[in-house]
Amino acid sequence: MNKTKATRIGVLIILIISCIIMYFVEMSASGYLIKSLWKIGAFALIPLFYCWFDKQISIKDFFKICSKKQIIISLALGIAVYALIFCAYLMMAGFIDLKNIANLLSENVNINEDNFLFVALYISFINSLLEEFFFRGFGFLLLKKIFHPIAAYVISALTFSLYHVAILANWFSPWMFILIISGLFIAGLFFNWLNEKSNNIYNSWLVHMFANFSINTVGFIMFGII
Repeated sequence: MNKTKATRIGVLIILIISCIIMYFVEMSASGYLIKSLWKIGAFALIPLFYCWFDKQISIKDFFKICSKKQIIISLALGIAVYALIFCAYLMMAGFIDLKNIANLLSENVNINEDNFLFVALYISFINSLLEEFFFRGFGFLLLKKIFHPIAAYVISALTFSLYHVAILANWFSPWMFILIISGLFIAGLFFNWLNEKSNNIYNSWLVHMFANFSINTVGFIMFGII
């Protein structure tokens, strides 16, 4: 087996195993801190260990800034995404049971109005970076070097959307759930496109961060903080 084929198989196995691990972790009754630690292991430590083992891979490339202009454009896109998501919430608020979501968060992962600020900061800055490193760095930028680009696009976006299935289970009505998972797949494709030219994860990370800012704004409303 040549080295490229071995790397291709190894990366796919890591993507699948890490997502399966997180599926069962998200379905468990553990608190948010425990789940976050598992996620650091699955989405950062396991890929990093594999990259150390496979000398063909250099993760430093994921963090090279090629153009300040691209960063500025991504910031503008992030602000637009913030507004788009919040406007979508305002239009569909009648179909979303925020009280039920708040109860599920409190019962399943011990998130409530007392600790939501800390959780929101973690989700926006750290969690988004973990997901971008795993799904867009390891799962796309690396894959497109050893796979057909279209396959890299689809695999990265598909794993990103399916990963959220366990997280969002029971939050929404079936049709809203399907709509959101489909939207996450499209978002994954969009994030990949943002990173394809620059070959780093900063563009998608900034947009992802602002998307989380918007979702967390809804969370602050949900918990009656604002």
